Amino acid sequence: MRKATDFRTGRHVVYVLHAHLVFVPKYRRGVITKRAFKILKDAWDVVCNDFGCELKEANFEPDHVHLLISYPPKVSLSVLVNSLKGVSARRLRAAKLPEVQSKLWGDHFWSPSYCAVSCGGAPLQIVAQYVRNQRQQGTRSSPP
Repeated sequence: MRKATDFRTGRHVVYVLHAHLVFVPKYRRGVITKRAFKILKDAWDVVCNDFGCELKEANFEPDHVHLLISYPPKVSLSVLVNSLKGVSARRLRAAKLPEVQSKLWGDHFWSPSYCAVSCGGAPLQIVAQYVRNQRQQGTRSSPP
């Protein structure tokens, strides 16, 4: 069960929302190095702060990155992703790292696609069972 401190609050909402995001560079080129990742992560920290989000974890392989983000319900995930990718790409291009410039050309760094997976909380099967059993319980109980 979640602790009360896990929940965040807004004016009219109590929430815990997390998304696991995966971005790949254009043509899935292996251009993400430690140096490039540092620039990307610094950009994501700024974007998350601007959106009222929290970058919980971030890591990389040469051809993709993983982000775990906590975000408020007022934030559209697609708008957040657009900003995360756009700002990080501009900052990385401005750095003119040779490992990026030699493998990617043109104005784009990220592939236009991305993967977003909701995560956290109880398994979906448990939540479905909780919802299904609400009329049978007759008393109020807290979610799993």
